[in-house]
Amino acid sequence: MGMLFNQKFRLTAGFATLLCMSTASIYLYNKTKSISLIENPIYKQNILKTQSANLQPSHQLVTNNTNYLSSFQNKSQPRNLTPTKDFATAPKSYPVIDELLRYKFNIHGSKVFQTGKLPKSKVNFNQSDLLIVLNNTREYFRNHSQADPDVMRPGILATKGVTVEDTLKTLDFMIAVLEEDIANKRVTRLQDPNFINQHFRVIKWTAHNPKRTRQKNLRITKYAVFTHPGSRTKTSTFNIPVYSLKDSESNDKFYTKYTKQDVLSGIYEPGGKEFGKVNTLVYLTRQGFEEALMQGTILINFPDKTQAFFNVDKNNGMPYVRGLAARSQKRYWYFKQVESIKGYGHSIDAKISIKPGVTFAGDVLNVGLGKVVVMEYTRGGKKQLRLGVIADTGGAFLPNLYQLDFLAGIFQSQTDFRRYIRQLPTYAQSTYVLVKK
Repeated sequence: MGMLFNQKFRLTAGFATLLCMSTASIYLYNKTKSISLIENPIYKQNILKTQSANLQPSHQLVTNNTNYLSSFQNKSQPRNLTPTKDFATAPKSYPVIDELLRYKFNIHGSKVFQTGKLPKSKVNFNQSDLLIVLNNTREYFRNHSQADPDVMRPGILATKGVTVEDTLKTLDFMIAVLEEDIANKRVTRLQDPNFINQHFRVIKWTAHNPKRTRQKNLRITKYAVFTHPGSRTKTSTFNIPVYSLKDSESNDKFYTKYTKQDVLSGIYEPGGKEFGKVNTLVYLTRQGFEEALMQGTILINFPDKTQAFFNVDKNNGMPYVRGLAARSQKRYWYFKQVESIKGYGHSIDAKISIKPGVTFAGDVLNVGLGKVVVMEYTRGGKKQLRLGVIADTGGAFLPNLYQLDFLAGIFQSQTDFRRYIRQLPTYAQSTYVLVKK
């Protein structure tokens, strides 16, 4: 991404990439015409292993969470520990791929991930928000892995013996701990670094940036959702329509013929050549409209004091040109109304609902969806630890082993956003991935 306020590029380019990723990846998984990990026997072995788990939790959740947690802590059950044979047979080198599963370069796993330990500082996050993101990410694996085989990739952490089953086990355990602690109205044990070090493998993440070989710490960029005033009816102020494709028309690619300028000329309005082909969702100012196209997810405030989220759905297939003025771009996005902020997903209806403060966007192909990450930094002379889940992605992360994008929040303006993120690091002092033992 390269700039602090990368969210505009990430959300614009990223969603377009995501919408084509699933189709392309399924094709390449089936055809394997290009160099890909599917041809790697170690990759095949790991895929078969994770598929054999049938995407079920390592332990069935029971009514009594204490029994559930005890089953994790019972050391007589070796299935809850990463088998020694995983370390022995784990590949040392990993072939990094791009969004079309094409081979890019090889990297030795130990250059990126090493055994670590959390420092003795409280781990910060909002308990209820984290539980929501953990649950929604876990549900994505359960409900969409067949349609989106990319999430079944072991990724580079396979070099440390970490499988997709380990990721699911980590999510299940953290969900159970949070549910029990919240039910008992206590600060969750997941904020205690001693608890984390006892129950999780703590794997330190060292940045690998082929263009900046001296970079060792992960860059932490930030993105946000911005609010805009709007109207459900056309007014003199709010006169730029935001369209959605009709379900009956979504398979018809008529919309790929028209640039943003064509759309704004009125082709979908009464008397226009494509009138009736789309639905009008809301009306914005021209500036608000351009910002909505760039941001991907927006929260609109209506005159009656109600609010609604809208998220990009499909675009006209025309590339975004970096450096070209926003109003001159030919790319146009069609939106859908959604109930919350949306992260990763192979389609608009499958995207993970995410929360600010506990969500990272990252490389879901090479690092993996659902990885639990802790970033360490110093603020006011005190060490800080912040935990979140990789539940989003974007064009800047395909591939990317040196950067995470932190969902900072919902803001009224860029000024508010800039003021808030001053308290967050540009580079993490250390970054850790947590894997349930």
